[in-house]
Amino acid sequence: MKTLKRRKRERKTDYLVRLKLLKSERPRVVFRKTNKSVIVQYVKSDEAKDKIIFGITSKALLKYGWPENLSGSLKSIPATYLTGYLTGKKIAKEKLETPIVDFGMQRVIKKSKLFAFLKGMIDSGMKINSPEENFPEEERISGKKAKEDISKVFAEVKSKIDKL
Repeated sequence: MKTLKRRKRERKTDYLVRLKLLKSERPRVVFRKTNKSVIVQYVKSDEAKDKIIFGITSKALLKYGWPENLSGSLKSIPATYLTGYLTGKKIAKEKLETPIVDFGMQRVIKKSKLFAFLKGMIDSGMKINSPEENFPEEERISGKKAKEDISKVFAEVKSKIDKL
């Protein structure tokens, strides 16, 4: 009987997909969700060894004006979009190569947080191909359809990120 690698057994790594990403020899943006926030890392690989160039969590939005009383919503669609937007601006500012987006073993569902993050990266100026129908509606991204309308907060945070 063939034994599985530990990370495959734990459903953390798909080695076939990882091999394809490594063969491309392009940097990648690794996107992960936690129970409280979103983690993004810009990673370059050299001989199958990953080197993290920089990392951002959605908690960084608190520095750009995201209210403390909404810190429980740091993994919402607006927060995820803004994290993608911030990541794209940082990549452009540091003049890094346009990356491949790596969602890992997460389920990729249309109009979800994953695509809100991707839309944020595209809106920041990254050249990433994705069909427009996969992205959430503009009202959901801007926070108009949230329990309380956070579209003003969203606009303020986005304008502060634009000043980078």
